[in-house]
Amino acid sequence: MIRNTKVKAMTGGYAMAEALRQVHPDVMAVYPITPQTPIIETYARMKAGGEVTTEIVQAESEHSAMSATVGASASGARAVTATSSQGLLYMTEILPIASGLRLPIVMCVSSRSLSAPLNIHGEHGDVMVARNLGWVQIFSQNVQEAYDNVIISTKLAETMDIPVMPIMDGFHVSHTTERIEVCTDREVRRFIGTRSAKKTLLNLSDPVTFGPVALQNSYFEFKIDQEKEFENVKKEYKKICAEYEKISGRKYGMFESYRLNDAKYAIVMMGATVGTAKEAIDLLRAKGEKVGLLNMRLYRPFPYEEVGEELAHIRKIAVLDRVMSFGAYPPLYQDVVSSMQHAASRKYEIASYIYGLGGRDTTQSHIKKVFKDLEEGEISEKIKYSK
Repeated sequence: MIRNTKVKAMTGGYAMAEALRQVHPDVMAVYPITPQTPIIETYARMKAGGEVTTEIVQAESEHSAMSATVGASASGARAVTATSSQGLLYMTEILPIASGLRLPIVMCVSSRSLSAPLNIHGEHGDVMVARNLGWVQIFSQNVQEAYDNVIISTKLAETMDIPVMPIMDGFHVSHTTERIEVCTDREVRRFIGTRSAKKTLLNLSDPVTFGPVALQNSYFEFKIDQEKEFENVKKEYKKICAEYEKISGRKYGMFESYRLNDAKYAIVMMGATVGTAKEAIDLLRAKGEKVGLLNMRLYRPFPYEEVGEELAHIRKIAVLDRVMSFGAYPPLYQDVVSSMQHAASRKYEIASYIYGLGGRDTTQSHIKKVFKDLEEGEISEKIKYSK
């Protein structure tokens, strides 16, 4: 198939805005925060230039922005927003409302550290706070994936009636210029289609209530139903990725296995540092070392069984988290440990590393050190800090 794509140079923030332009939402409720602001600034320029007719709502806070997005989506509009760091935390009160009401909101997140002390650079501290609130979370390792994931997220959200966060690392992706391939507007809009909400607040001929009181027994049943549908996301995500490959030529899945088939040692991670890890793995492979990588893309819902099967042949694994979890093991490590219940019945060891907090650089030497630890048996139950 001959694809009609354009090659452009874009930052991650511009790329997400470009994808949103092609999706063409009805409503975008916004409030600025570094390093998310370039997404909404770029989109506002597109609106001023007549490229979109989206109603941009300039809210007085992130809490209000998410509240306005919920109202717009419940009214049947295609509604989006964007945020980062403390802004995401300020939205947290409303996030489970969006997921509980089954609203197909897309929220672009430029992931950033949390205060205090104040730090505006990239890590995964903010999005991990929201990982259990019923939102799908999809991670991007570069600008191309940031663009693609907005389009995939929109299709997934509206197919499943579920809110989705496409996530990129702040500054490492959001402010980095890369060469990407952009689909045509026609292809994207045909792929996305139009939103056709089953129930809306403004349909007076079929009135409904959003957010009623649910007492003990009924509330429990609502949450069971919500979880059952959330688990169906994995199947639909794979289907949508296959459809997107036909118009883009780019293959996506719940995770990416990199040189993992014959690996003796593996690392599991997600986000912008994956590219650095791949280069380090290539250099180690050139020296004959059997090392590989599992790059997580779909983080929520987490594909426990699939990850366990993919890592079943690996004896020594290091999981690299870009977030602290005070008083507990970091989240990706916990998920991988749980996944190994589905692995083949053989001995394996898993080490936990924390890296890149507050935007600190993670280099090939850090990745090589992790593999050296695995090879030399430097594995313990203590969390290690890759500094």
